Amino acid sequence: MKRVVLLCLFFTLINSVLNAQKTYDELEFPELNEFQVPEVETFTSDNGITFFLLEDSELPLIDLSVIIKTGGVLDPADKEGLASITGTVIRSGGSELHSADSLNVMLENRAASMETGIGFSSGSASMNVLKEDFDELLPVFIDLLKNPSFPEDKIELAKTQTKSSISRRNDDAQQIAFREFRRLIYGKDSVYGRNVEYETVNNITRDDIINFHNNHFVAENMMVGIVGDFEASDMREKLEDAFSSIPSGEETPLNFPELSDESGSSINFANKSDVNQSVVLMGHLGGLRDNPDYAEIQVMNNVLSGGTFSGRLMQVVRTEMGLAYSAFGQYSMNTFYPGIFYAGVMTKSETTAEAIDAIIEQIERLQNEPISEEELQSTKDLILNSAIFEYDSYEEILSQQISNEYRGLSDDAFQQYLNEVRETTIEDVQRVAQEYLNPDQLNILVVGNEEQIGDQLQKYGDVNEVDISIPQPGGTDEESVAGDAVAGREWINRMASAVLPNGPVDGELVYEAQNTVKTPQGEMNLDLVQTINFNTDKLVADVTMPMGQVTMQIEDGEGSMQMGGNEMPMQPAQKQQLMAEYHRHPVYLALNRDQLNVEYLGMEEMEGQELAHIRVEAEPTLHLYLDPETSYPIVRTYRQFDPQAGEQVEVKVVSSDWREADGVLIPYETISYAGGEQNAVTNVSTHSVE
Repeated sequence: MKRVVLLCLFFTLINSVLNAQKTYDELEFPELNEFQVPEVETFTSDNGITFFLLEDSELPLIDLSVIIKTGGVLDPADKEGLASITGTVIRSGGSELHSADSLNVMLENRAASMETGIGFSSGSASMNVLKEDFDELLPVFIDLLKNPSFPEDKIELAKTQTKSSISRRNDDAQQIAFREFRRLIYGKDSVYGRNVEYETVNNITRDDIINFHNNHFVAENMMVGIVGDFEASDMREKLEDAFSSIPSGEETPLNFPELSDESGSSINFANKSDVNQSVVLMGHLGGLRDNPDYAEIQVMNNVLSGGTFSGRLMQVVRTEMGLAYSAFGQYSMNTFYPGIFYAGVMTKSETTAEAIDAIIEQIERLQNEPISEEELQSTKDLILNSAIFEYDSYEEILSQQISNEYRGLSDDAFQQYLNEVRETTIEDVQRVAQEYLNPDQLNILVVGNEEQIGDQLQKYGDVNEVDISIPQPGGTDEESVAGDAVAGREWINRMASAVLPNGPVDGELVYEAQNTVKTPQGEMNLDLVQTINFNTDKLVADVTMPMGQVTMQIEDGEGSMQMGGNEMPMQPAQKQQLMAEYHRHPVYLALNRDQLNVEYLGMEEMEGQELAHIRVEAEPTLHLYLDPETSYPIVRTYRQFDPQAGEQVEVKVVSSDWREADGVLIPYETISYAGGEQNAVTNVSTHSVE
């Protein structure tokens, strides 16, 4: 046995040594088997639906997908977001026969899924089920497509989720850059550049959603693909029978407005003060997929941008020059409307202009200097080798064919593209670079920190300021009622004396409390330790939440957040909200009473008692209702924009159980209401001045 083991080890060692002596170009590999694309069976039903069938018996699964000729391009300008919300609520709201809850339970019990959605140029619906459940669940899927119930609560939930997304759209600099660059190239008022806004979402009604569905979810707009473990002849009969109940309707014309390619360059800047780097995008209008130079342009694009570190932008701007955290680009060519050519970089604020110049230099170099044979071949290899992933599953094969049919391309469009890539020459790359790239007509957009960037952008021309503020429907303005300024001054002084009986405080106010906050997911309990320095406008809040502890701090006008050992800048909207609450704090009002413009508006009944009403001129206007005996501010009201509601709401804060410590009185119970609904309760356990 020992001899056998020793001989095996000997021959293994010899084999390893022999192989180790070979270099990579000496290794020999067998030829790969040619991949045969399986045949897809197609037919059209009497009501106009085109079906695509592909058998795959590897697993006992059946995957059915539907493409619907519709899209956000059809949204009215004042109801932007209609298509997307419709696509969401078709599934989330369930159907007339199967409510959302019962549908969810039914699918969960069978490890199945059904999904719907609508994008800019198409809609989709899908079902993935076990083979044994297909016959039972197919009618359920048809019912969902044909008879969605669109309950009001699910519509409101989808609208709230959309508004929540709107409220966060300025959180990330890169997201801002791509959104505003699209608007810059296409035009902010064009169908390709419009944003979904609070007001457009508020304008959408249930009737709008029902009409949108009824007009577009018809047989003439549908293509159905199915892949899985079935016999095509049997499946054809099942599909024809199931989908026959969908009305034929009329095919929806998707009108994609033409764009005028107005040549010209511009330099544009969007200020985001909480970042220390710049996101730069530059480019112009791209092209269409049916361009005969499509393959050559994509080879050129990969030479410039690449899909990995092989592109020139990454090699030169990032690696050699060290100017970027990332460098990227794309010459996109859409089917229905022109794409966009862009090149971009994320760089330090102080190297913004240097990075812009470096990218322009690489674009011009591509036009002026032929690429090398080695660079051409490596780029083509990258494209051709990655093409294998286009056909790595039967689902991908079927999806590709249906997509080609929907977009009006030939069945072998992808194979034609690969053949043309193989035939692309060095001369082709330089020719299309000279014809389709316009470095002297670039629209440049920078999103970054204005103070840190300074005047770097002036060299490119007059800088256009890009307004990224989120429009808020309605206003905080209210009808002005004349009041008594003298009496108002007397009341605010009485309130200040009540809150600070010993006069101004020099230390920091520290208090511990528990907050119970209402969220869309239910109530959340938070433990809070708040430290406020009213002399330096410094705020520190240590919040213990179910997911961990977060420290929020505002000092010297800068906001930051710490969680799990990581620190990040505070989002401007959050900092603004915290500072607004700080300026409404009773102690702040007491300390700054001499700077406040106040008026007495009379006695009013609030919370079951007569209170003195004074108005504080601020943004927004603050109303204080004071106890005539104690002068404590029992109620505070103001109007505030609610991102979830997408509108201005009345906020009411009711304070009680006032207690004194170290010469400062604060309420130990505070209940907050927004739009008439209670949304938070704060209970203080202790406070002090340190």
